[in-house]
Amino acid sequence: MNILCAGLNHQNTPIEVREKFAVGGHEMQATLDAVRGIDGLTGAVILSTCNRVEFYAASVCPVRAFDGLRGLMQERTGVEAPLYFHDTPRSVRHLFRVVSGLDSMVLGETEILGQVKKAYTAAAEFGATTAHLNRLFQQAFRVAKHVRTETQITRGATSVGSVAVELAGKIFGELSDRRVMILGAGETSERTARSLVSRGVKTVIVSNRTFDRAAKLAEEIGGLAIHFDNWQNAFADTDILICSTSAPHAIITREKLIPMMKDRAGRPLFIIDLAVPRDVEAAVNDLEGVYLYDIDSLEGIVRQSLEVRRSEILRCEEMISDHVGSFVTWMRNHRENRRGG
Repeated sequence: MNILCAGLNHQNTPIEVREKFAVGGHEMQATLDAVRGIDGLTGAVILSTCNRVEFYAASVCPVRAFDGLRGLMQERTGVEAPLYFHDTPRSVRHLFRVVSGLDSMVLGETEILGQVKKAYTAAAEFGATTAHLNRLFQQAFRVAKHVRTETQITRGATSVGSVAVELAGKIFGELSDRRVMILGAGETSERTARSLVSRGVKTVIVSNRTFDRAAKLAEEIGGLAIHFDNWQNAFADTDILICSTSAPHAIITREKLIPMMKDRAGRPLFIIDLAVPRDVEAAVNDLEGVYLYDIDSLEGIVRQSLEVRRSEILRCEEMISDHVGSFVTWMRNHRENRRGG
């Protein structure tokens, strides 16, 4: 049995390509079923975030399984998938680096661990995991805890949301008198909202397709919830618009924004698009007074907050190497190919 990892991420693939391969929650089960239908592949976990789409799979023939994954993704999107490929032990090391925040755009980010846990839980609930994958991901969660506890890799801004708020602070300076609207009430939106409140923002409007989720988040941060169909009514007074919905296509286009900007009396609009696929059409950035930043645009700010965390990388890598060795030893002693465990 072998563990393989195939995927693409922010390091080798721009957002306009990544968004084509994103796997939404509504299509996760069907995609897992399709992946498990690949010859020689016995189980899989799919990790799909704003910065990566990765497949972790158990297979008796990794090369054949990889070819099957590549063909499946091309059939699904109509685009040739620029996938990287790792097998054991590189695949194990890769996952351990991912959960520890070493492979993220924001070095040491903490958000990725929750996303990996969610991906693994979904695969397990759909019956898509195996004994080897179960052991792998449980070990990965222990690695992440060990690295965070014993190093300073998470010091400073360690999530996409917190970095986005830093960017807003650089643009506007004082944020307490700025009105913020958040479209989408998922985990990324929640983290971003909390970062905004911690920076002194007093007015946060939350809108989500499921109103109850918007209301819950608004109540927790002292904000205001509005129905998704009505968010445009509050747009004229918004200074910062943060988008992180799960919509399969852009919900804010250049044509839609042009008449809305006329009601703003020349006031600038700062948009942070954290969604993949993107919520905001790229052409919006061409409009007068509109400043649009997407996931890839945040890299400049990320680079400015890395010094302390960079000094911890060697310690983290040494710890991860120890855990990789432990897991590979376990694999050698558990060669049976069975589900569950």
